[in-house]
Amino acid sequence: YFIQSNLRTMVAEWISCLDKRPCDRSGEELDIIYSRLKDVKAFEIFDPLLLQQICYYGYYEDLEKGITLYRQGDRGRNWYAVLSGSLDANVSEQQEDKNAVTVCTLGVGAAFGESVLDDSPRPATVITCEYTELLRVEKDDLLKVWERNRELMSRLFSTSIRPPSPVSMVTEPSPPADNTLSLSSKTLADKITFIGQQIRAALLNNFPGIVADRQISLRTYRRCCIGSQLVDWVIQECNLVHSRQQAVGMWQVLLEEGVLKHVCNEYNFEDKNLFYRFKEDDCGTEQGPPGTSAPLADSVLLQECFATLAKMGPDALMRLMLRKPPKERTAEDLDYIYEELLHIKALSHLSNSVKRELASCIQFESREGAGTILIKQGDEGKSWFIILKGSVNVTIFGKGVVGQLHEGDDFGKLAIVNDAPRAASIILRDERCHFLRVDKEDFNRILRDVEAKTERLKENGKDVLVLEKISRSDGSQSNKYTVMAGTPEKMVEFILESCREDDDLFVEDFFMTFNVFMTVERLCSLLLAHYMKNVGGGGDVASEEECGVDVKATEHMKFRVIRAVIRWIEILPQKMGEEQELLGFIESLRASMLSDGMLSLLANFERSIESSDNNLIPKNPNRKGRTAANRKTSDTNADKVLRSLFDETTSKPPVEEEKMDEIMNCPYSSSGDSIDLHRLVKRVPLTARTAVKFKIFYPDQSYSTMKLPLGSSVCEIVKYASEKLGVASEECLVFEMKSSGEKNIFKETETCIITTITHNGRLFAAKKGEVEKLKPLLEQEGPNSSSFNELEIMSSREIAYQMTLFDFELFNCVSESELVCSIFKKDHFPGKIVGNLDCFLARFNEVQNWVTTEICLTPLLSKRVHILRKFIKIAQHCRDFQNMLAFFGVIMGISNIAVSRLTNTWEKLPSKFKKLFKEFETLLVSDIQETLQGIRNFVGEWCRN
Repeated sequence: YFIQSNLRTMVAEWISCLDKRPCDRSGEELDIIYSRLKDVKAFEIFDPLLLQQICYYGYYEDLEKGITLYRQGDRGRNWYAVLSGSLDANVSEQQEDKNAVTVCTLGVGAAFGESVLDDSPRPATVITCEYTELLRVEKDDLLKVWERNRELMSRLFSTSIRPPSPVSMVTEPSPPADNTLSLSSKTLADKITFIGQQIRAALLNNFPGIVADRQISLRTYRRCCIGSQLVDWVIQECNLVHSRQQAVGMWQVLLEEGVLKHVCNEYNFEDKNLFYRFKEDDCGTEQGPPGTSAPLADSVLLQECFATLAKMGPDALMRLMLRKPPKERTAEDLDYIYEELLHIKALSHLSNSVKRELASCIQFESREGAGTILIKQGDEGKSWFIILKGSVNVTIFGKGVVGQLHEGDDFGKLAIVNDAPRAASIILRDERCHFLRVDKEDFNRILRDVEAKTERLKENGKDVLVLEKISRSDGSQSNKYTVMAGTPEKMVEFILESCREDDDLFVEDFFMTFNVFMTVERLCSLLLAHYMKNVGGGGDVASEEECGVDVKATEHMKFRVIRAVIRWIEILPQKMGEEQELLGFIESLRASMLSDGMLSLLANFERSIESSDNNLIPKNPNRKGRTAANRKTSDTNADKVLRSLFDETTSKPPVEEEKMDEIMNCPYSSSGDSIDLHRLVKRVPLTARTAVKFKIFYPDQSYSTMKLPLGSSVCEIVKYASEKLGVASEECLVFEMKSSGEKNIFKETETCIITTITHNGRLFAAKKGEVEKLKPLLEQEGPNSSSFNELEIMSSREIAYQMTLFDFELFNCVSESELVCSIFKKDHFPGKIVGNLDCFLARFNEVQNWVTTEICLTPLLSKRVHILRKFIKIAQHCRDFQNMLAFFGVIMGISNIAVSRLTNTWEKLPSKFKKLFKEFETLLVSDIQETLQGIRNFVGEWCRN
């Protein structure tokens, strides 16, 4: 409500500014108008100085549906731009309304009425289709602006959106391109042409070897470039480019606009030994040797050109990949397309697996020319379309234009699903439109079943809840649904209907991720509103029976709300005091239950809260899902699990954990007595309030020890460190110094930074001017000698066993909420930390570094061979114990380049260990897709066994 109120205030404010006479508008009011108009599509191509003048002379006008703005043949008095709504442009040969034909629809961003500049008649009758907001500039004022900015406005008005009509319209010819104009003052086509000219000038003037005559197969190609050299040049010259793929996208932008082309017009831009030529060189417009007529390239302007191409490159790269035949798309292409499909509105209700399948068959299609018919009513439905760029009109015979579709909308689905003719025609509204297309065969293969079992709840013509039927294990359809997409309010209503189903994973997913799209306060208010709602209508004045309230349904709704809150507590077992809004909601709900006399339900409710406070959540024995309640096993369960994992090791005396900590040098280990399977000591999970001790170092290499809650922000650490340094907090920086000398400066708003410090990293505090001068501490260089003798005391199996016990405890502390928080970023989960997950991930790096260090620090060849063999056996035992973390950590440590170079050591290694390591290493191939697939097969085989 607060946001909506502010929004209404802002809208009213800028409209009231436009209602004033130009001479009465203050500078502050003009700034308010400018900040609103610069985001309007019609003014995107306007020079800032020109737009400021429009702000000075413009007026606000709003019209209801069906209002005639002006008629064909009238003399114009105003120029208009559409801020919201739409208008039809109708043309008639006899200028009679009954014979008028709608030639186009003017939507948001359209500008029209420039016939006032030459006092020519209006070429069409313009009528509002709906409630419409316009910016109006009167004729005399527009002429003043025209006289001051004739060159700019002649180009703008010659390309602005107009209703096409048979009546001739006077347009000023576009002046020749001016290289001195800023990029912001150009249309898109002129901008890309200008960028091409600047890049070509830079190549000819500063890198003459790139544009040259080249010969292949006895044929000479004049003034051309090699694709791979152009990619190398962009990476070298532009700091914004970080990959070759990104550079390919930038060059593809120029190729699509005709600024650059393949010498034989056979290829899109590729990072290969292919020849490309600039438009000027291809047309032969340059006389003499290359470079004689090239304009001088401005280095600052060149970087601006690169920045513009870098913004447009990802879309061009997407189109490039989509233009490839499906069979020619690489795994990298499919991943890139899939990532883009995740952000398309029309696909939001589909599962990720369906989107991955679509990535392999979806295609790109571009159409040009406003008024072009893309789909004709009555034709067979052969494709499903999604609009990437532009807009279209939906027309029906006898009715005319019945609607418009814009970016992100889709059409053509019903004709395929129902196997029926097209129900309407689709006509382009813009000069150039881009579409994604799925052909009928692929649609039926991938999406037909999905659409058949999908139910959509609509309000005001928009989907507010998309449900999909759940398939049974035998493949048949059940009568249960799960949510694919929807508004938060509708999802809460669905939860209240389905929370009685203990196996509904959507309920669990919702309560774990709702922070991404709504606040805790909002969710609590929705649940409380449903609890207080009287089902069946009525009020509080008369009795419930007189008001028509269904008492039984109302009580049932209260019961559902309580069940939903209990599920929330079960899924996220946290101390209630950590969420102040949730604590207040629980108190309000408890008081309401007490006043309603629901004593038995209140008792169950309070037991759930007490269990939550003790982190002992009631468990569902039939549940095999992912809730924290089931993952938190008791000592007896842990006993059984570990017995099944290590049944062959119980006869061996376990190694003291204190000695193991010393060898592994793990900062998160806890020393103590030897571990017994029958008495497993539980590691306590870290929380935001867990007090931790840590050292913070200063430029003179002294340090101080601090003890703060783990969730403390960097700002709090800076406060203490600045006192030690004797400087103001604003002049103090806190950063991590890595052993390589790299510095990672923390922002003041960051929290839980202690668990993010790398294995050999140290936390430093220093003045801003001293940071770059500091060097790592001597202790960060790592150990100087191997722990060979200590490792020889224990067998490989014992070491792997103790590593698994420790890793299992780290894993058991990680909650699902931390995984969700790490995926959706901490910004959506204020007050939450991922310290346990940080520790678990850090463990992998520690194991990897430990293995590499131990092997490289062993001086004697015979001992080095022996320790290499021991680590391979440790990896084998970790695999047998199903400890994937330690297994891959050891293998990655052995695969390190420093170990791979020990040629003599590998030659002395027995062949059976080489073969065993080779088998393990096959899971770590260079292609990440193959790696993940290999790991999945590996784990699947374990599960089957």
